[in-house]
Amino acid sequence: MAGKESIGVGFIGAGDIAILHDKAVKRCHGAKVVGLWNRSQDRANARAKDFGCKNYATPEELVNDPAIDAVFILTNLETHLEYTKLALKAGKHVLVEKPVGQSVAEIEEMKQLADAKNLVCLPGHNYIYEASMARTKQLADEGDLGKIVSAYVMYNIHHPEEVAARYPGVVRQILTHHSYILLYLLGKPKKLCAMKATLHYKEYTEEDIAMVQMQMENGALAHFCASFAADDHAADPWTVMVKVIGTAGSTRYSYRDHVEIKPGLVHSQTYTAYQGSVMNEVKYFIENCIRRGEKPLSTLEDAITAQKMIEACEKSIRENSVVTL
Repeated sequence: MAGKESIGVGFIGAGDIAILHDKAVKRCHGAKVVGLWNRSQDRANARAKDFGCKNYATPEELVNDPAIDAVFILTNLETHLEYTKLALKAGKHVLVEKPVGQSVAEIEEMKQLADAKNLVCLPGHNYIYEASMARTKQLADEGDLGKIVSAYVMYNIHHPEEVAARYPGVVRQILTHHSYILLYLLGKPKKLCAMKATLHYKEYTEEDIAMVQMQMENGALAHFCASFAADDHAADPWTVMVKVIGTAGSTRYSYRDHVEIKPGLVHSQTYTAYQGSVMNEVKYFIENCIRRGEKPLSTLEDAITAQKMIEACEKSIRENSVVTL
């Protein structure tokens, strides 16, 4: 699509995440949200009015509109495969939010279809499009941090029960982020063990906290924490933090470096870094992938590996065991 004046975008799904993606598309030169479809037409009408775009009667109508070049799949996890296939078969490039699929097989099916159609299908791995993540990867790859000895990906943001109930628990909803971040920065772990708990929900039965310990190929250890149970109110809070420590240096990325004192969709504050990461991801998708034909920084192959890590976590929890990947 090199030289095309405008890249038309369509949203399948109009939940809270669509607000962030709309802002992101509006910041991309030569791109616009043409329209959206949502199962609830009340929400679809409201969002279409807010975004200044069309509300399609069906997802089929949306993907078959020649004005749309790329489709963002922003629906619940259980429908990602259905709508991703619908868009790819219509010849549209796709950005599919994470978690990408319910199983490895689902993501493999997406990849096979995207490859066959020669289309970009970008998994919503937004964190790695942050400049600090790219810098960390470069420092680690080039040996400037020395031998890597440990890595940490931490997430502690309280979610009310009615919000958490939209999601499949923190293992799939949040540890997916952790998994692709670790893959991008340091590669795949060779074994892991995990635990989870439900600490403060009254009716919702999925876990609100989970932790994972891993060993990397070079012997380094990595730690994940994902929690909806409580905010971290300490002096140096681990709201969202990514840290890599080596024998010759260390790096740190934190949400707390960019905070606005106003509600942020489901959060008590606005963590500007998250919106920024979505903007960076969407810009890369449109400018680098669609216009220039470049690969995403994190591919569906990476999404497959991340899903294998999540399923290994679930097996470890279920069997109370250490799982080799």
